[in-house]
Amino acid sequence: MSILFQSLLGGASAGSLYGLAALGLTAVFRTTGLVNFAHGDIALMSTFVAFTALTSAKIPYWWSLVIAVLFAAGFGATLERLLIRRQLAKPLINQIIVTLGLSLILNGTAGLIWNYEPKVFPSAVGEEPYRFAGLALSKSTLLIFVLSSTLMLVMYLFLKHTLTGVAMRATATNRDAARLMGIPIGTVFGVSWAVAAMLGSLAGMLIAPTTGLDPHFMQEVGLKAFAGAILGGFNSLPGSVAGGVLLGILENLVATYVSTNMKSAFAFSVILAVLVIRPYGIFGTPERKKV
Repeated sequence: MSILFQSLLGGASAGSLYGLAALGLTAVFRTTGLVNFAHGDIALMSTFVAFTALTSAKIPYWWSLVIAVLFAAGFGATLERLLIRRQLAKPLINQIIVTLGLSLILNGTAGLIWNYEPKVFPSAVGEEPYRFAGLALSKSTLLIFVLSSTLMLVMYLFLKHTLTGVAMRATATNRDAARLMGIPIGTVFGVSWAVAAMLGSLAGMLIAPTTGLDPHFMQEVGLKAFAGAILGGFNSLPGSVAGGVLLGILENLVATYVSTNMKSAFAFSVILAVLVIRPYGIFGTPERKKV
């Protein structure tokens, strides 16, 4: 039984990171209608900025985190304004190719600047685990779970109780009606990309101490975030979070009771199964258009 609880605990911790990254994906999709395949690589650049601040500039951990998050916000908003916004009126295939191309460019740029040698990303907490009732909980796992849960709550309050958040929700519900009501759609697009980049960068910085840092370390996390968003529902912000957490728990159970080699394959299986059985996700709703 302790093995089961340990697996559930680890899965919930990893899943909270997937949910955090999936929340950024869904925020962009809801406001702009675009699936950002470069989401993980934007987070990658921000994580490398934090690493440089920590190791080269010797800036304390939490200040480095603030610097990286601010960089992510500015970087995301800049990419949206200069590159993405002009693609929104173009066919879907154009949008997909642009974000895929951006992903490759950012990945190659990270390799060019920081090289491809794996690096050790410093942890904010020690390695000695907490032990209770036969379970071992590492400090990094606890930090991941607490920070991810807190950030999700902050995001919920931001969307629910701030003017900018209400404008984002209104734009997501009906872009044309929001424009007629005087909401600056362009600003909302920029804010959604900035928020998504911030969430992704935080997920990257939280997971880097456990996986190591190199230009490819966000690829698996990006895949799991994408799978979590599909599982929960790409048109549901709470659903994407729940989907990420659920995916983390399920894949950890698969690794514990089946094989660790099946974890990545399981994410693809989830994507395929949900797309076949319930394309709009567990918590999503089917999109209806009036004709």
